[in-house]
Amino acid sequence: MKEIAIRDLSINPMTMFGEEWCLAAAGNEANGYNAMTIAWGHLGTTWDRYTPKGKIMIPTAVVYIRPQRYTKEFFDREDLFTICSFAGKYKKALGYMGTHSGRDGDKVAKAGLTPVFAENTTYFAQASRVFICRKRYHAPLREEGFLDAHLLKENYPQHDYHEMYIGEILKVLEA
Repeated sequence: MKEIAIRDLSINPMTMFGEEWCLAAAGNEANGYNAMTIAWGHLGTTWDRYTPKGKIMIPTAVVYIRPQRYTKEFFDREDLFTICSFAGKYKKALGYMGTHSGRDGDKVAKAGLTPVFAENTTYFAQASRVFICRKRYHAPLREEGFLDAHLLKENYPQHDYHEMYIGEILKVLEA
């Protein structure tokens, strides 16, 4: 994989997350890792940073994880996480990753994926694009924040609200 400048990206986040799906991963070889399939997420800018060259917008990625997911333990523990997108031929593997828990065995191997341990985090050799992110904000979604009761009924019948993780995109890699 080679690093590309974030401004050179040509992607549609609506299809990347919503139709193609991605893997969100956290952890490393020394302390363990886990990954899960995500279909909800955002890419954009959040916050400003002032540098000697002036103000810059911070490129960010947002992922959402339910509290019962095993991957959440790794997101909470680690400073870095990755978002990996894949070619369509990996949709079955991503389906497996989203319906099985790493608590119960090596779901990565069973899905036929190969972890890559680099930069103190984990991504996958089969990924076509990887966003390496540093966690900058984390908070649970709260029931009182929802303005549309239908969203609660349709997405949270068990009141297991996702937790939001905003990461600063440090690097983008492409195959």
